[in-house]
Amino acid sequence: MTRTIDYGNLMHEAMRGLIRKVLHGIEQDGLPGQHHFFITFDTLHPDVEIADCLSDRYPGEMTIVIQHWFDNLTVTEDGFAITLNFGDAPEPLYIPYDAIKTFVDPSVEFGLRFETQPDEDEVDDAPMEEMAEPEAEDEDHRDAEVVSLDQFRK
Repeated sequence: MTRTIDYGNLMHEAMRGLIRKVLHGIEQDGLPGQHHFFITFDTLHPDVEIADCLSDRYPGEMTIVIQHWFDNLTVTEDGFAITLNFGDAPEPLYIPYDAIKTFVDPSVEFGLRFETQPDEDEVDDAPMEEMAEPEAEDEDHRDAEVVSLDQFRK
């Protein structure tokens, strides 16, 4: 068996560490300036803890906004707990980092996207064009960068 470096999982681990550090700073000092987050996560992840009414309403994935009102933000090594308002009803949530699909801070046009690992057959059949260099962007106009690692997975 040939051993290889799993860059995709290493990068995802680093990206989750970045989210953990950002949330830990928010836990300690609150949200600075205009920063706010849109976090989309897999509601079916076995370690996600949300109210039944929310999992019924959002079967599969849900996006939360951390902005004006939130409470009880607790950041751990594996995930974070937070209380958010849903229709004037505070609801506690626990979201493991492994369940996060996207993390976006639109105030600074920053975003991360976690892709699921495709089957090996899908990668072998992927056309080589997917590995092409991205087109150069106009320096006066750049959209938020979203990091996708699927094209580099083996």
